[in-house]
Amino acid sequence: MNYQLLKDLIDLSSEFEHSGSETGSYSKSIDGFKKWIIDTYKTDLKEDEPDWEGKNNGRSPESVIASSIVHMNRFGKTYFKAAIDGSEFSTQDDVIYMIILKFYPSITKMELIKRNVHEKPAGMQIINRLIAKEWVKQSKSETDKRSKVLNITPKGLKTLDDLFFKVRQATNIVSGDLTHDEKMQLIRLLNKLDDFHQPIYSKNLEPAELLKTVLKEINKN
Repeated sequence: MNYQLLKDLIDLSSEFEHSGSETGSYSKSIDGFKKWIIDTYKTDLKEDEPDWEGKNNGRSPESVIASSIVHMNRFGKTYFKAAIDGSEFSTQDDVIYMIILKFYPSITKMELIKRNVHEKPAGMQIINRLIAKEWVKQSKSETDKRSKVLNITPKGLKTLDDLFFKVRQATNIVSGDLTHDEKMQLIRLLNKLDDFHQPIYSKNLEPAELLKTVLKEINKN
C-alpha cells in the first residue's frame, strides 16, 4: 500500500477543510473537494502574463487580440486559396457556404448569409453563383411561404466532396501546432467572443452609430 499517497491525501483534505470550505465557495462533500482541487490546480498552473510587441510602450492587450484575429483571417484565406486552386470554386466563401448547406439542409437564404456574417448583397451574390452552377437549389419553405430554402444538390455535393480532402488539410494547418487541450480552450474563448458579438451584429446598426452604441452598452455592465 502506498502510505505516502494516503498521507498526501489526508494533508490535502486537511488543507481543504481549513481553506476551501471555510470560504463558503465549496460544499463540504466529495464534489466540493474535487472542485477545490481542480480550481487550486488551475491556479497553480496559471501562466505568467505573456509578452507582446509594443507592450513596454503601452500597447494594450486589446490591440494585440484585434491584430492577431485579423492576421489569422489572412493566414486562413491564404491556405483556403491554395486548397481551391485548380478547382471549380471561385472563392473560399463558395466553399464555406456549401459546407454549411451540407450539414444544415433546408436553410433560408438569410439564415445562411447571417451564419457567414455577410452583408445581404454579398451573400446573395454568392448564393446566386452557386445556384447558377447547379450546386444549390432553392424551393419554397414549407413553414413560411414567403421564404425560400436552399439545399445542396447531388452535383454540388460531389464537387464539394472532391475538394474536401484539401479543405481539411487547410483547416488542419490553420490550427498549427496547438495541442488538443489548447484547441478546446481556444474554441471556448472564440465561442465566448462570438456570443458577445453576434447579438450586436444582428442589430444591423449603422456605421455612424455602431461604436458609440456598443460602448454605451458595455459601460452599463
